[in-house]
Amino acid sequence: MAALRSTVVVVVLVLGLIGGAFAQTPPTRPQPLPQEQFDALVDAVKKAVADELRAQGATATAKPEAASPADPKDAHRPSVLNTFRDRLRQVVAAIPQARGAARDLSQALDESSTGGRGTWGFLMVLVAAMIAVVAVEMALRAAIAPLKIRLAPKATPEKGMRSLAYLGLLALLDGLPVIGLWLASEFALGALFPGTGLQLPFAHAAMTMLLIWRVNSFVLRLVFRPDVGAARLCELDDHAARHLHRYLVGMMLFFIFLRFLSGQVAAFAPSADAIAAARLITSPIVLLLPIWLMVMVKPDVQQWLGGLGRTARYAGFIGRHWLGIAIPLLIALVATQLYGVITDHLNVPTALLLTLNLLVGVLLFETLLQALVRRLDSQLPGFTPARTAPTLADVVARCIRVAVLIGVIVLIGESWVVNVLGLVDSDAWDRVTGESRTAGITLFTAYVLWEVFKYFTESHLLRHTAGDRASNATRLHTLIPLLRVTVAIVLTVVAVLIALENIGVNVTPLLAGASVLGLALSFGSQTLVRDIVSGVFYLTDDAFRVGENIDCEKAKGKVEGFTLRSVRLRSQNGQLHTVPFGDLGRVTNLSRDWAAADFTLRFARDTDLDRLREATTKVSDDIMAVPELNQALLEPLKIDGIADVSDNALAIRFKFVTHPGHSATVQNEAVSRMLRMFPELGISFAAAA
Repeated sequence: MAALRSTVVVVVLVLGLIGGAFAQTPPTRPQPLPQEQFDALVDAVKKAVADELRAQGATATAKPEAASPADPKDAHRPSVLNTFRDRLRQVVAAIPQARGAARDLSQALDESSTGGRGTWGFLMVLVAAMIAVVAVEMALRAAIAPLKIRLAPKATPEKGMRSLAYLGLLALLDGLPVIGLWLASEFALGALFPGTGLQLPFAHAAMTMLLIWRVNSFVLRLVFRPDVGAARLCELDDHAARHLHRYLVGMMLFFIFLRFLSGQVAAFAPSADAIAAARLITSPIVLLLPIWLMVMVKPDVQQWLGGLGRTARYAGFIGRHWLGIAIPLLIALVATQLYGVITDHLNVPTALLLTLNLLVGVLLFETLLQALVRRLDSQLPGFTPARTAPTLADVVARCIRVAVLIGVIVLIGESWVVNVLGLVDSDAWDRVTGESRTAGITLFTAYVLWEVFKYFTESHLLRHTAGDRASNATRLHTLIPLLRVTVAIVLTVVAVLIALENIGVNVTPLLAGASVLGLALSFGSQTLVRDIVSGVFYLTDDAFRVGENIDCEKAKGKVEGFTLRSVRLRSQNGQLHTVPFGDLGRVTNLSRDWAAADFTLRFARDTDLDRLREATTKVSDDIMAVPELNQALLEPLKIDGIADVSDNALAIRFKFVTHPGHSATVQNEAVSRMLRMFPELGISFAAAA
């Protein structure tokens, strides 16, 4: 009962302030002056203004002589701390005014003398009406719950673009109970509060507060989906989603109620000191209750922001340091708002509140953007089974994210640089932002072009990595790194020069200096220039590709990569050779197109060559029956002729053709089968000499 009585007293205070404003009677209209008195009044005003202007001119003339840096009056000028102390005393002294306003408000709400409800009766009817209105919403939500459960599995990210339609349908279904609440509140206002006194506007304001709370709760429901996890837009399990949604909705009700109460008191309080006193009294709970909420929802927030951290690293950083970031910001916000209310300096709390609101808005934007990209077949692992390659949706999402972050940074910078720190005035800020807008658009366009270029090169590589186009893919893997470096340098230089020109910098001396510097470098670094130019010609001639084995004059091995100046070769023994392009010389490619291999075996002098040829054909057929060896062979194993004839042996040469890199495997398999099968077929190998 004590808590209810305190709440009613606060509400009565607000109503009394409202009533005081509505109870004011308009002043009577003054009678017009006669024409003679009006002319005399105008002449007197003219004379007074002329005398005042002459007096101000004389004072301005004598003022430089009287001014002195060591004016003793400056020593008595009040400091900021003394001013704050004096204002705090005035605010504390105004606390009885707030209590008096509460008593006045309670009396103003009492309409029993005119046949209406008393204060207690009105408040009980209002609370009952608000409970009934919320009950209507809950009943409608329970009625549509089975339909939402049936539609939710069709809104999962795996459904792709079709899931967006079902998400929209679920949002429409979630909005119907809110519409029902609004209609029920309008009906309750018309049926229960037909009077024309103070009770009707207060009840209307209370119902509006309730509607605002439920609309904000509806927005959070669309994101966290505590009832249908399949349609959830963020990475939260069911328990975390329900827990986070419940606490956020409760905290939102608390702050919306405080804002409603503050607005009523600010409009009808007897003085500004009384408003500041009310905020001073409520500041401890405004600070401690949100801190308690932040501690309670820490695991849920970390789970949510940890999912966002896959694409937005700053969100993951906030999640890992949640309490260390959120609590100091909240303390700073409450302290600056309290200081601003007491001293009437609201620039800092306004800028800090704008920063926090933009930060929360960016996190919600990241959540919606990630949910959209997940449904457009994103590269995020485990989200969609269709593809793991980067898609155009990822590129668009990154560009949109950068654009939004730039806009947020500009807004925050304006609020702090102009309104708080006062480094520049608003006109100078507008002039600077106007001059740099074109430069920013130029740099952003260069970023978008780079992202699009990188996406198309990666997707082109993925389309040519298998089948008959694998050789083209190796060449692309060789050329694309060099092409990317070239495009990145060109885009950066051109974008920076255009941006500098847009902000008024003369780029002609820069271009002239760069030309002179390039000429000096070309003369002083002839070896470097030779290496770069040689590398361009080697790659243009397609002399080698990444993954191929080459033999040059300096080293032999597998190409692992290269830069603008050199190529890296890995030898068979594991050594890594870095050879400048200018020192490569003649290059022999051992991995291009096909590789012919031959080997020689010695047989007995009287071996039947026809039987040996048939046995060789059988060994070749057995090798071709193995799928892996069949894919490696281009021409089957066969006798290439007699290599040598001696007294006790015939040296027979065998030959086959394979894809590059497979000849050793095929030769080992062929010799093994010959040693095993030829003796069984009556073919003897030559004895040792």
